[in-house]
Amino acid sequence: MQSTVDFWYEFASTYSFLAAERIEALAAERDVAVRWRPFLLGAIFKAQGHETTPFNTYPVKGRYMWRDMERWCERLGLPLVRPDPFPQNSLVAARVALALPEDARAAFSKAVFRAEFCEGRPISDPAVIADAVRQTGFELETAVTAAQTDLVKHALRKETEEAQRLGLFGAPTIVTGDGELFWGNDRLEEALDWARGRP
Repeated sequence: MQSTVDFWYEFASTYSFLAAERIEALAAERDVAVRWRPFLLGAIFKAQGHETTPFNTYPVKGRYMWRDMERWCERLGLPLVRPDPFPQNSLVAARVALALPEDARAAFSKAVFRAEFCEGRPISDPAVIADAVRQTGFELETAVTAAQTDLVKHALRKETEEAQRLGLFGAPTIVTGDGELFWGNDRLEEALDWARGRP
């Protein structure tokens, strides 16, 4: 039976962007299925007493993160543009991701991340979201209309509450079938190997 992991990610998160670029190929190599689960990390930060990302609160940590992002993007052959402001408002992107069918969620999410971190476009802009939906091949009006329903708004709240219940404190986080948590882009291989039962 194929193993499955939950890929919890936040659209405003730099390391979620990197993980989104890498996870599909790494999972395919290991025959692991991936469920893409967007959530709102800001709500969890607030519960921890943070008003913004620790990368802004602690400038030394922020400088390190952006330099690390430069190294990673160079390795992956991706341009890097710092979004302004950072972090971006990810509410609409997360709602649309949940409104889309699961098989369109990965393509949409990667398109949003690239618009944000490769092109510096604001992901709260409806035009950016519309471009990302079009790249999935899904019907734009259907996705946008669904994202505005109480059902999807409630679903996003429930996903964020579930992330908090599981003990997530950052993004990306991979949760394996047996409940192990692996936090960070640099833990992808370890998480997927664990899911497959490899040492």
